Amino acid sequence: MKGLLKFITCGSVDDGKSTLIGHILYDAKLLYADQEKALELDSKVGSRSGKIDYSLLLDGLMAEREQGITIDVAYRYFTTDNRSFIVADTPGHEEYTRNMAVGASFADLAVILIDASQGVLVQTRRHARICRLMGIRYFVFAVNKMDLVNYSKSRFDEIKAQIVKLKDELSLKNIKIIPLSATEGDNVTVKSDKIPWYDSVPLLEYLETVDIDSENDEEGFYMPVQRVCRPDHTFRGFQGQIESGSISAGDEIITLPSSERVRVKSILVTDKNVKTAYAGQPVTITLDKEVDVSRGCVLIKDTNIAPYKRLTVSLLWMDDEPLTVGKDYLVKLGTKTISGILTKINYAVDVNTGEHIKTEVLSKNGIAVCEILLAEAIVADLFSLHKTLGELILIDRVTNMTSACGVVENLSEKGGAFSDRATFKLNNLEARGDIFEEFYYDTSSLNVLKYRTVHNTYTIGDEIPTQGESYKYPESFDIIVLRDNVAVKIRNKRITEIIPVSEYKYDKVPVVNGRGFEVAASSDKEILDFLSEYSKINDQSQKEFFAKWLCFDTYRKIVMEKL
Repeated sequence: MKGLLKFITCGSVDDGKSTLIGHILYDAKLLYADQEKALELDSKVGSRSGKIDYSLLLDGLMAEREQGITIDVAYRYFTTDNRSFIVADTPGHEEYTRNMAVGASFADLAVILIDASQGVLVQTRRHARICRLMGIRYFVFAVNKMDLVNYSKSRFDEIKAQIVKLKDELSLKNIKIIPLSATEGDNVTVKSDKIPWYDSVPLLEYLETVDIDSENDEEGFYMPVQRVCRPDHTFRGFQGQIESGSISAGDEIITLPSSERVRVKSILVTDKNVKTAYAGQPVTITLDKEVDVSRGCVLIKDTNIAPYKRLTVSLLWMDDEPLTVGKDYLVKLGTKTISGILTKINYAVDVNTGEHIKTEVLSKNGIAVCEILLAEAIVADLFSLHKTLGELILIDRVTNMTSACGVVENLSEKGGAFSDRATFKLNNLEARGDIFEEFYYDTSSLNVLKYRTVHNTYTIGDEIPTQGESYKYPESFDIIVLRDNVAVKIRNKRITEIIPVSEYKYDKVPVVNGRGFEVAASSDKEILDFLSEYSKINDQSQKEFFAKWLCFDTYRKIVMEKL
């Protein structure tokens, strides 16, 4: 028996998507007796003169039945003797394109219906582009309503030529073209004798046998951290779903964006310890030492994933308000949500011709390639290489509505430990130099952004820049970089010690954290309390910890600067 197939039906309005799926369920005897009886009774008051209206099985909303169109995405689960299926029946009307995109995001295969009397339409092209954008690699073009064109081979050949042209335009690789009639059942579940010139299999048989390449070909192991589990001070586990590869107890992994190397101490699947876990499994991973990891971070092994600050993305705009350059959005990618500015629309795509159009504005249901600048570097990758780290949504900060969905096409400005950032280093001890970040207020987006102007690595004896455009530190102070577990002592602008935090003793000079904020501690006891409380914080208590211990404006300010 073949594995599970997740597919979507899409196309223009009234192309017969709901009718097609309803007919499959009915013909394949996949309905309960009461469902079948209710369908037959409902059809008698419908629009087909008492004949069975198969679309009623899926068009459940009253508004859909009254309008004769699908509005919501209807999911159906069914199993034949040869395969299990999940199908998403999606809206055809342009107004509900966003709903269709949601359905496409989950599917492995798309069944795109085309009305034989109308051929390939603009909405057909839009849906094919969106399916391609969402990473669908297998397509079935179902030329429906062949009964309305008298099962004409010549008409089918005309439409087939249009489909082949669209295939070449979008670089689609795996396609199947099937002539059928969803209302009459021709080539839906059994081969039709009314279409003798078609010498291949009917739709259901094709869906049962198509070999979807489900093998995970993404490089290495990676797991976006969904949650930090800290029931008490003795346990700290990082929870998430493994998106690629496998992980075993004892493996060395890298935490991003901090780039710390650690070993896996244990792996739990539900409440059971396992030696190895694989792609698709939700797990809890514990590590052999304390690291700077929270929701939005990523654990990796045997892959070159890294944090980036600038993304080039292909977007489907879903908001009623047009997209405009310079606006600030929340960007959700993987398990991370962060502020970002849409800085440029490289070009919009004409859904009918594929032409690239220069524009500064994008209206609803438009597709464009854009540039996004993030408030700080986050872990991301190309959609073609690591899907989960290459797909994103934009959220309007005011309405909290999803404004766009899209995929990452290019990356620039590496961040985190991968950038040429200033660090303090002595032998095996290394701490990031976030104290040298500049904080600018961008007047076009009304947002605070961080930039780095210092790119040196400092060690004992080096003089450091205690003053920048947005920061000014004393000539003598201490830095405690909590996430790197390193303390740095500065005297008369020069580094005198770089030591593990466990060896640090308070020396009656100002203390700052790794980002340059004053630590509100002025005694040995307060420093010990500060470090002790940090070792126990979790996602819920993090804000309270920083509010209690850090003074944000002692040595820092925000400089007015336009991008």
